[in-house]
Parts: sequence; C-alpha cells; structure tokens
Amino acid sequence: MIMNKIEIGGYFHLELSRKKKDFIHDDGVLLNSGRNALEYVLSSKKIERLWIPYYTCDTILEPLIKLNIDYSFYSINQQLELYDLKRLSSGEFILYTNYFGVKDEYVKSLSEVYGDRLIVDNAQSFYSDVTAGPSYIYSPRKFVGVPDGGIAYSGLTYLDSQLEMDISFSRCSHLLRRYDEKASNGYNDFRENSKLLSMQPMKTMSQLTRALLFSIDFEQIKEIRLRNFSYLHDNLYLTNLLDLNMAFSCPMVYPYYTENALEIRNRLLANKIYVATYWPNIFQWCTTCDLEYQLANKILPLPIDQRYGFREMDIILSVIAG
Repeated sequence: MIMNKIEIGGYFHLELSRKKKDFIHDDGVLLNSGRNALEYVLSSKKIERLWIPYYTCDTILEPLIKLNIDYSFYSINQQLELYDLKRLSSGEFILYTNYFGVKDEYVKSLSEVYGDRLIVDNAQSFYSDVTAGPSYIYSPRKFVGVPDGGIAYSGLTYLDSQLEMDISFSRCSHLLRRYDEKASNGYNDFRENSKLLSMQPMKTMSQLTRALLFSIDFEQIKEIRLRNFSYLHDNLYLTNLLDLNMAFSCPMVYPYYTENALEIRNRLLANKIYVATYWPNIFQWCTTCDLEYQLANKILPLPIDQRYGFREMDIILSVIAG
C-alpha cells in the first residue's frame, strides 16, 4: 500500500510568480537575518578582535556578544571613509560598512589593503559585487519587501548544511497590511517584526523568503533606484555636504547631508515622507563633538526605491525647498 507523505489539495498558498531562475547573491550562504550572516562569517574565522565603526547600527554587536569576540571602534571622516587606516595585529579583522550603497570604490581600495581580514557590511548595498579576498554580508529586506533574510560570503564552507530552516510567516503582517492600509497603520507591526529578529538562533533562510526573492525583478528595481537617485542628485548636489562619487552599483537611499536637517526632517514628516535616522545608537556611543554624531543627526536618507518615480521625487524636492 502506498503511504503518500505529500499534501495534495486543500486551500491555496500565496501565489508568487517565479520570475527568475536565480536572484542576486543566491550563491551565497542563505541565512535568516543580516546579523546572523555576520555571525556566520565570524564563526568561520579565527577572530580575536574586530574593529568596527562608531557610525554603524548597534545590531552589529549582537553576533560579537554571542560569540564572545572582543571589538574596538574606529572613526570615519566626512566622506564616510576611515579616518586613518588601522594596522591590524595578529587575530584582528576590520569591518567596514558600505554606507547607503555609495562606497563601492572605497571598498575596493580597502580590499587591496586588508584582503581576507576585511569584512564588508553590504546591508545597505545589496547590489554590490563579491570579489576574492574579503568576506561579505547582505540584508535583502533593506531593499525589497521580505520579512527577514541574510546572505553571507566567508570564503569558506561552514555548517550551513547542519542548520535548521527558519519559518517566516508570522513576521509578514507589516508587509501585508501595507497593501490594504496606510503605511502608518502597519508601522508598529514593522517594529515588532524587527524586534523578533533580535537574538534569533542562526538558521537558513525560510522557504517563504526565498520564494519572495525569486518573484522579484531585481534588474527593474535597480534601474528605478538609479534613475531616482540621479534625479535627486541633479537637484541637490550643490547643497549636499557629501561629495558623492557616482561609481556604485545601486544605492539604498539618497544621503542628503545638510546643516538644516532637523527643520527639513520635520517638514518631510509633516508631509508623510518618512526618513530614518542612521543610527539612533550613535547618540549614545558618541558626543556632540564627534563627526559620527553629526552624521547621524544631519544625514537625511531620502527614499528613492522602486515604488516611486519622478512625481514622488519632485514632491520630496518641493518639501526640502520649503
């Protein structure tokens, strides 16, 4: 007698078109979050101390604490580059954040200096390439509507085949609510989902997150983001305190560095244009005299993503102009 173990019939699942045979970085190690991608990289190396920037998200500390790895901070300059190059001792590695997805060229120069002792945090630069030498981590949910997921490249095979697969359906409420309701109605769900990712055990990426990523046209998204970025830059570069090198793959946002950030941020919010602060923890880590404090306070990460076109960019520009 045949004992079938496959479920046949019943209600339907969410219909997702598999647009591509692959998606960006699907050849990396697919994990359940960006911070666990970093944990994977750290676990695959013999690291005694990791140098990390003051100007970064505090979630980066989570895998360091879990693995009991010592860390030290370094400072950056106004162009979001190391204030001075660190001379690494034996067992020391350095992590650099590819800020806003606009520092690809600088990442290349750092890789020539540090080689396989460089870890590149590409959470804000999903389209950036992987090259021989450094390790890389990616976080797709910074670019597209997925509940979780992280991708690691460590140069070594590790224990991903031994990891349990994650389950993501309970972390999708904010994604679904934004279809039927205003973004503000789902914001608390979004925050709760982010909290759920904290201190999660390292697992492989869920079937749901993989299916969502396979359904996305990443080339079209890249075209739209680059077009919107260029449009804002053409109108804002004269007043932007950041000297942006346009040689990058695809940015996450348009980083507008201005002395009038607080006033402009309030006007944007009053007009339902939401811009994040990267990152609130900087205000605890640094003093008002530190450049990193000023960067966190005065860089407005303007949305340029695939949901918008020139009409929305013009609205943003008009609000900035006052």
